[in-house]
Amino acid sequence: LVEQLWKALTFLASYGFKGLVSLLRSAGRGLANLMSRKPMPAEAGQRPRKPKKARPPAEETMPESVTPVSDEKVTPIEPSTDLPPIEFLNKAPKAAFAQADETERAKLLEEALASYGVEARVVQVNPGPSVTQFGVEPGWERKFRRVLERDADGRIKKDKDGNPLYRLEEVSRTRVKVERFLSLANDLALTLAVPSVRIEAPVPGKPLVGIEVPNVSTAIVPLRSVIESPAFQKARAKSKLVVALGQAAGGEPVVCDLAKMPHLLIAGATGSGKTVCLNCMITSFLMKTTPSEVRLVLVDPKRVEMVTFSGIPHLLTPVVVDIDKAIEALRRVTVEMDHRYRRFAAAGTRNIDTYNKKAAEPLPYIVVFIDELADLMMSAADVVEPLICRLAQLSRATGIHLVVATQRPSVDVVTGLIKANFPARISFAVVSVVDSRTILDAPGAEKLLGQGDMLYLPPDAHKPRRLRGCFVSDEEMDKVTNFWRKWAQEHLPPEQDRIAQEFSSLPVEKIELDPFLERARELARENPRLSISLLQRRLHIGYPRAARLMEQLEDEGLVTRGAEELGEE
Repeated sequence: LVEQLWKALTFLASYGFKGLVSLLRSAGRGLANLMSRKPMPAEAGQRPRKPKKARPPAEETMPESVTPVSDEKVTPIEPSTDLPPIEFLNKAPKAAFAQADETERAKLLEEALASYGVEARVVQVNPGPSVTQFGVEPGWERKFRRVLERDADGRIKKDKDGNPLYRLEEVSRTRVKVERFLSLANDLALTLAVPSVRIEAPVPGKPLVGIEVPNVSTAIVPLRSVIESPAFQKARAKSKLVVALGQAAGGEPVVCDLAKMPHLLIAGATGSGKTVCLNCMITSFLMKTTPSEVRLVLVDPKRVEMVTFSGIPHLLTPVVVDIDKAIEALRRVTVEMDHRYRRFAAAGTRNIDTYNKKAAEPLPYIVVFIDELADLMMSAADVVEPLICRLAQLSRATGIHLVVATQRPSVDVVTGLIKANFPARISFAVVSVVDSRTILDAPGAEKLLGQGDMLYLPPDAHKPRRLRGCFVSDEEMDKVTNFWRKWAQEHLPPEQDRIAQEFSSLPVEKIELDPFLERARELARENPRLSISLLQRRLHIGYPRAARLMEQLEDEGLVTRGAEELGEE
């Protein structure tokens, strides 16, 4: 075959393309004959050859200049090395719901609506941890007229007593209005023998009216079940500030992203579940973030609720329990916000996300938790309110977020400025409808069941959503915090925590937040014997504010009070 191909090349040079074609045809016939030949029998004295074994494919060799790509660079970092294992959290068994009981209640609900003249049909039942949501499809409001019955000859039919017979003929029909369902909330609660019934009309995304009926027995929503849910994992892949909230009325897990809120206001009566909600949020951060990603500032005027988290490396400052220290911590956060804006301006970036992509040392997010806002507002409202409002207005781009809780959602605590800067809100059970309107701008929180039952108002929604909050026990929090304390001893001792040291060294004494301070200085220069009562009269302010101004003037050396004035005070 090789010889014929060589001849073909010579023929191509000598005789042109036609000679080449003829030789290729002959070469093809020779190749076909070669492939069709049978193997010759083995000659005498020769062993038949054994078929060769198939060799494994040889490994591809690479030049020395090419470095092979190792699998270690492609695989993601294992979270177990730097994050607590999920086994620290308890996994509660799923609650079993009685299907027969729900079917009976759905039938009873339809009969109750029909007794009040409302045609409706239950088409969906969503059992939840604390309430069961019945999806009701509105029926029709029909109008009829009486028509005389006639026989085939056109004569009026009569009964045995001689009275004419009538039949009802449908004239028109219209859909049942949503207001009909809303007006029957108390009547349905009486029929179903439950404390209260909440009606969500309509259900978002569905042409149904949701009637939420409390369950006979409530189920606990463990924090682990929400963290392991696909909704949490999907949101966690996009943001580091994802926290677990609980389960909705239909049983689906609900999570929130503080980066989109960007601040959260929580209210509820004593024992309704505010502190447990805060503990779940903090534990969510500790389970999924490292100290280089998220830092926390915990303000606990109660002194006993957040001491569990003392000593963890995520804290920028130790847990704050004193009012003066709380104000100082808020001032430091404000200074840190201003410093970050200067860094962004120098780097030519707009927010923390774009800055961290360019910077060699990324900045961590800062989340400030305040457990009781009412205590701070009662002690120093004129200082705390401007600080909180300024942070809420400006700190989103710098990665600083606020989570504020209070058990007294009155207008003197949750002021108009605070409400305007906290679009995302959570309301647990409150005492009166006035408190519900203060926190949510709508009634409904006064009918909640307590024990974690909440109404969650996202910033992009117009109506609140009912949830059952997560629960984390003290034992679970102890396991997580002990893990981080041991991790800090090995990787980040307090003397090496540069971020916390820089935060504690921020100058807060240069901040002048009181707008009356300059006017008070002028009064001190005009009156050598300045008193607190004179400040009250001239500046038209209250005693606590005048006393703080007097202390600042004394620190600056502008006034000195004698023993008589101190005795009067």
